[in-house]
Amino acid sequence: MTSLNSEITQSKKMPNLIIIGAMKSATTSLHKYLQSHPQIDMSNTKEINFFSSKTNWEKGIEWYKSHFDNNALIKGESSPTYSAYQKFPETSKRMYSVVPDAKLIYIVRDPIKRIISHYIHNYTSGLESEEDINKVLGDFNNDYVMTSKYYYQLEQYLKYYSKSNILIIKTGDLNRFPQKTLHNVYQFLEISTDIKQTIYSQKMNQSIYRRRRTDLGNKIAQLPIINQIPYLPAVLRKPLKKIIYLPFSKPVKKPQLNQHLRDYLIKYLQEDINQLRKYTGRKFDEWCL
Repeated sequence: MTSLNSEITQSKKMPNLIIIGAMKSATTSLHKYLQSHPQIDMSNTKEINFFSSKTNWEKGIEWYKSHFDNNALIKGESSPTYSAYQKFPETSKRMYSVVPDAKLIYIVRDPIKRIISHYIHNYTSGLESEEDINKVLGDFNNDYVMTSKYYYQLEQYLKYYSKSNILIIKTGDLNRFPQKTLHNVYQFLEISTDIKQTIYSQKMNQSIYRRRRTDLGNKIAQLPIINQIPYLPAVLRKPLKKIIYLPFSKPVKKPQLNQHLRDYLIKYLQEDINQLRKYTGRKFDEWCL
C-alpha cells in the first residue's frame, strides 16, 4: 500500500478526528465522552491501530473505512500507539497520506505519573516481566520514557499537519473540568457546544485492582469480547471485572521510583516539556517538572 488515490483520501467515509494518545492519559474516557455527542461517531473498536500496526496497515483502506459510520458529521478513532514514534516511526506519514485534513487531539498528563501508569499497565497485563520498575527505567531510551517525551512525539505530526489541526488537552483538565474541556474540544471540531452530557463521573478503563494476570488470565484477556468491557455501563462493568479478572490474577504492590532515578528522569525530560510549554503557551504547573 504505497500510494492512495486522492479521491479516496477525500472520501466522506474516512475519519476526520483522531485521538493520537498519549497512552495511559484518559484516552478511553475521552473516546467515550465524544461518542455521546450526537454529531460524533467514534469507532466501536477503540484502538484500531491502522497507521501504527504493519499488519493492520496492510489490510487496506476498505478495512479501515469499515469501522466508521458514513453518515456521521464527525467520525473518529483513538489509538494511543499513534504517539509512540520510537516504536512506530511510519505512523504520522501514513496518517497524512490517508486523512490529510483530519483534526488530531493529543491528551497528556504529568510525564512521570504517566510512565508509572504505563509500567503498571504492562506489568499487570503480562507485557512486562521485570518486577522492579527502577531496573526497567535504567535505560532512558525505553518505550516508557520516550512515550512521555510529548513534544518529541508531537513533532512527528507537525512535519505534516498544521498547528491549527492539532489540539492538546490535559488529563487533569478532563478529570476536573470535563464540561469546559469538552466545550473546547467541540469548538475545535466546529460542532455544536450546546449539549448536555451526564457521563462525566464515568472514568473509563481505570485499574480498580492492581493485579497481575496469570497465564490463563492472559489467554482470557485476548478474547475479543473482553475488549468491549470498558464500554459497558458501570453497573455491568465493575461486577464483570470482578468475575473475569480476580480469579485469574494475583495482587501486586504499587511500584516505587527511587528518588535518584526520579530526579534523573525529571532532568532528562525537562527540555522536552519546556518545548511543549513554549509551543502551547501553557505552564503545566501541576506537573512535577
